Amino acid sequence: MKLDRIYLRTKIFYGENSLERLSSILGKRIWIICDRFLIENGSIRKVLEVIDNSNEVKLFNGVLPDTPLTVIGKGVAILKQFRPEVIIAFGGGSAIDTAKGILYFAREMKADAGIPLIAIPTTSGTGSEVTAATVVVDHETKKKHIFFDDSIYPDEAILDAKLTLSLPPEITANTGMDVLTHAMEAYVAKGASVYTDALAEKAVELIMKSLLQCYRHGDDGQAREQMLLASSLAGIAFSIAGLGMSHSVAHQVGGTFHIAHGLANAVLLNEVVLFNSRDSEVRAKYAQMAYRTGMVERSVDPGFAVDVLLTCIMSLKKMMNMPLTLAECGVSKEDFDKNVRYVAQNAVKDGCTPMNPIKITEQDVELLLKKLY
Repeated sequence: MKLDRIYLRTKIFYGENSLERLSSILGKRIWIICDRFLIENGSIRKVLEVIDNSNEVKLFNGVLPDTPLTVIGKGVAILKQFRPEVIIAFGGGSAIDTAKGILYFAREMKADAGIPLIAIPTTSGTGSEVTAATVVVDHETKKKHIFFDDSIYPDEAILDAKLTLSLPPEITANTGMDVLTHAMEAYVAKGASVYTDALAEKAVELIMKSLLQCYRHGDDGQAREQMLLASSLAGIAFSIAGLGMSHSVAHQVGGTFHIAHGLANAVLLNEVVLFNSRDSEVRAKYAQMAYRTGMVERSVDPGFAVDVLLTCIMSLKKMMNMPLTLAECGVSKEDFDKNVRYVAQNAVKDGCTPMNPIKITEQDVELLLKKLY
């Protein structure tokens, strides 16, 4: 007998003084995983300043975008040598995914004895600080692999909006659209429930109020905090409900054409909503999102409600000056034609595909990509 369940493991600290949580760690070997940029621009000092001097701290700054398997391998070797008692992942999705990937493979190799992971995001995007998912890239095959495992939920997440204030507009737009895609996909995914619906609806409400403000006025602390909360809400929602076609295609588009993950999702999202809306029940669910977030009155037809939802998403992208096609993202026609079938084949095999509300084929993905070129 199948039993429904909701599993929430991560303890979340949020608000103005949330980083102070780190000051309570005493006498431990702490391994901080981040990228080189956060060390060079001084952001790492905000973390180091609150860590007590009784701890031994080691930095790993080898994080790269789209978490390569080679970096994971180096990280596992360092973990076995340093034997940290606490791991802090500090940065965007790549830093947190790297830490989770290291822990995943270390546990597979019996080299990890339950080291607690504290995730501190510096972007409002992936929601990786509250999920059981990590994405890694095999650069030889240009394929992205997504792993889902309850053992890699971060034990704690620290959400401090001050750490996101310096995000440039382009990254704010890309990561913000990733949050929106998480919420939209979780809302109609096969694993959706009343719990995940509530989380996704609130996430979309916050995004529509705050993302454009963050893009235009990056120093607006309240808007940044709302986006950081939206990211975690959407992350929890998709970690329980699943994702779908947008992410399965975005993973492969990103790995093959080297397009930022959030931007790939932004390009895909409208066409994916249209594709899934072929099913009347899914279309009605999208309409519910428009009703519940105040985009339209409940009295209007569901089809019109979905049209308004799509218009809101497209308008948001245009106001943030985002590319709307793969060609505008810099993909050449030659490169597209050479790889479109390969991308479609890998997308259908992607770990997110089974949770899409309706079945997709390689031909469906190819057609969708050709519309977006």
